[in-house]
Amino acid sequence: MDAQSRGRADEFDPADQWVLNPHTGDYELRLNNSGGDSAGTSQPSTPRIPRRREPVRDGDGERRTTTRDSGGERRGPARDGQGSGPRGEVPGQRGRRSANGPRGQERSGHGEPAGRRSRKAPKARRKKALLWTGGTMAFVLVGLSVGGYALYQHFNGNLNTVDVGGAGNKNVFDNDAPINILIIGTDKRTGKGNEGYGDKGSVGHADTNILFHVSEDRTNATALSIPRDLITNIPDCTVKQDDGTEKLVPGTSNVRFNQSLGQEGRNAGCTMETVREITGLKVDHFMMVDFNAVKELSTAVGGVEICLAKPVKDPDSHLDLPAGEHRVQGEDALAFVRTRHSFGNHGDLDRIKVQQQFIASMIRQMQSDSTLTSPTKLYKLADAATKALTVDTGIGTGKKLAALAQELSKVNTKNITFATVPVLDNPAEKTPVTVVLNPAKSDQLFAMMRDDTSLTEVKSKKKAAKSKQDALLKGSKAAAGDVRVDVYNGGKVPGAAQATVTWLQNEQGVLKSTNKANAPAKATKTTLEYAPNQADQARALAAMMGLPGSAMKQGTTDAEGLQAMVLTLGDDFKGAGTPITGPAKVPADIQQANADKAECAK
Repeated sequence: MDAQSRGRADEFDPADQWVLNPHTGDYELRLNNSGGDSAGTSQPSTPRIPRRREPVRDGDGERRTTTRDSGGERRGPARDGQGSGPRGEVPGQRGRRSANGPRGQERSGHGEPAGRRSRKAPKARRKKALLWTGGTMAFVLVGLSVGGYALYQHFNGNLNTVDVGGAGNKNVFDNDAPINILIIGTDKRTGKGNEGYGDKGSVGHADTNILFHVSEDRTNATALSIPRDLITNIPDCTVKQDDGTEKLVPGTSNVRFNQSLGQEGRNAGCTMETVREITGLKVDHFMMVDFNAVKELSTAVGGVEICLAKPVKDPDSHLDLPAGEHRVQGEDALAFVRTRHSFGNHGDLDRIKVQQQFIASMIRQMQSDSTLTSPTKLYKLADAATKALTVDTGIGTGKKLAALAQELSKVNTKNITFATVPVLDNPAEKTPVTVVLNPAKSDQLFAMMRDDTSLTEVKSKKKAAKSKQDALLKGSKAAAGDVRVDVYNGGKVPGAAQATVTWLQNEQGVLKSTNKANAPAKATKTTLEYAPNQADQARALAAMMGLPGSAMKQGTTDAEGLQAMVLTLGDDFKGAGTPITGPAKVPADIQQANADKAECAK
């Protein structure tokens, strides 16, 4: 069933039954085609009747339920679990309970049900839930945040999941760490009318890729676009087959990034590992959609506003619009994000900018009161999105997606920055059609993200915490000959531990350094663990290696005897003598866009 075809008797449609009014806290009856935003009907809106349930007991002590309308009139009893005609009991009651009280009523500090007051704070929270990202994720999370248990089961049936094994994070989120989510748009063609897009018969490649990095303190986020034509190395990855067995897909070198998905049977877990190979950032979760999803989702949101600095007529994408502002959905929305011959230098990098503008506009559309105040529209968004989504098993239920939404809803739109991986034309090609990393800029950008440094100015508690960590670098430093350290390699540079020990001994005079080979587990960031009475040694080593304050991990008990510090090299380690500290500000000339500002495609 698509986002518009509802009303069949054999399908559950919560949007046409009892839903929560975010302003009053009461549940309201919505019949088919009710509400002012129902498309395709000329019938007058059906009144919404706020009602509440009141338990009473009959003569034999059996529990019954009565309902009252907004005027307080009793509408008639009905036994629990049974309907009483078309206006019977509110369905799915157990799912509407919260930790604070029964049936979804949160109680205020005075013991009064909060649902009977003006609930401005919850509305603000729901609005902020829309701000943390664009595209598919926002649709899902907003809808689930207001839906309740009855909708969870419905949305669970919509979702497609992939087990990516160790490539992802089994936890929905970690309160003490940033969150990295990879959004993948594939060129797989599904749905009617999509025959003109993508590769015929394609199993789906990583066509559009955005690494969404949410800061540890949830005050800011970076949406980093990775070009599909970036030449990179794809590491070995393990793919779980349909029968439960695992298959090792060998890695390959000097190929396009988009081959990390679909080619040789690779799944999204392989794409996640490739992103880690490039950026040094471990990806926690992924969300994937195809061409048809763009059409369905843009329609469900009621259209997305775009601005064209010039008229566009692209025979390849079929986009044909005059200059100016437009609201696009369906075919036009897909054509807009797919066109690559209408803007800039007619390349994929310019198309990435257009896609970023589209997503930013989508965020602003979902902020609008016309979306936030319409439970029916929110339901449509969530329903269309979950049907379109494929996610990892770590977030593969409606409940987990809702939990993720609540965590990420703290990010304000003005602190969401879109950027693109800095690249250069491939020097190996006479007429470049692919790109390679620009290490002078990309290494700095990746280091900022690994160090969880915001691309926007943000005032937060994180700055105070960072200052406290940086204070560990200040103070007296031990002589190089007194520094004692064991070095482990938890990163992706082969032989890094031995190379570092050789460099420390020969170049820095740290003779009491020992190669301990591979770390017990992979490490995203380099860390130095030391005891309080080794602080002068730690400061000396940090100065030699260019370690940031965040790498310093001071213990609580003093070291005894000849106990050594522990240096674990992570994915951020590039080589002995190369500082790990990321820049405090974004390098010059890195393409950026803010989700809070509207721009015209040029």
